[in-house]
Formats: sequence, C-alpha cells, structure tokens
Amino acid sequence: MNLPWEYIGCFIMLGAAFVTDIKTMKIPNWITISGLVTGIVAHLLQNGWSGGWFSLQGAGAGFGLMLLMYWCGAVGGGDVKLFAGIGAWTGTLLTLQILFYSVMAAGLIGLIVLLFRKEMFSRIRALFARIFSALMLRSIAPLRIAGKSQLRIPFMLAVLPGAILTAALY
Repeated sequence: MNLPWEYIGCFIMLGAAFVTDIKTMKIPNWITISGLVTGIVAHLLQNGWSGGWFSLQGAGAGFGLMLLMYWCGAVGGGDVKLFAGIGAWTGTLLTLQILFYSVMAAGLIGLIVLLFRKEMFSRIRALFARIFSALMLRSIAPLRIAGKSQLRIPFMLAVLPGAILTAALY
C-alpha cells in the first residue's frame, strides 16, 4: 500500500503518542503541538493557502469533537490535542473517519476488558442506578461522581487501530 505523505506525517505523530500513552497514560504537548504545527506547515508548503485552510478545518473538527468528549469525561486533554494534530495532517473527512473507528475500537476494548474482569454486569447496574438517581434528583451530580470510577485505558490502544483501518480503506 502506498500511503500519501499526509498519512506518513500523521503516523509519525501517532507512533510517538502511542509509545508515551502506553507508558504513562498521557500524551505530552510536545507531540501534539508539534504534530499540529507540522501538519499545518506541510499543507501550506504543499498546497498554499488552500492547503493551510484544509489543515485548519481538519484540526478544528478533530479538536472540537474531542473537546465535547473531554467535557463528558470520556477522554483526556492530550487526546483532544492529538486529534487536532490528526486533523491538521489528514483534513476533516479522514479525521472524522479515524475518530469513528477509534471510538468503535475503544468500545470493543472496553467490553473485552470488562468481560475479562467479570465486571460488566455490575458496572451496567451501577450505571442505571446513577442515571435513575440523576433523574430522581434532577441533578447531574450522580453522573459526575461516576466519572471517577470509569474504566481507564490508554485511548491510543483504539486510535492507532482506527487510523490504520482508515488508511487501509483509503
């Protein structure tokens, strides 16, 4: 498979993010910010202002959608900035595809972990209890407390397969 230069730049950033996320459960700013800047600059140099605009639109889409997930407690801040970098390299459409496949992979990984730990049914019961409490109390406080006990996995375990699947389907 002959990958376009945008994917090569993106995969260099993703490789560095994967290693650090697996080791520390964090993606450092030097990876995300340099990925964002180099993606924008590469598109500017390759395609001029239209390339820069393409890159900025992708960065905005990746950042914006991941920011919503961050506010829900689903991902960390490094993941938000990482998707801005992914968007800067790949543009809006491929960023959305990578995000879609990454979320699907994360759900599958989470399900496998919960089944392996034999926690799935107890967590589902607890989730419904928190939702019921939130409805009865007319407050989201029970849902916020739940965020502390969420299953935590390095999101890069899902992002890298999501990016590889997107590249394979490209």
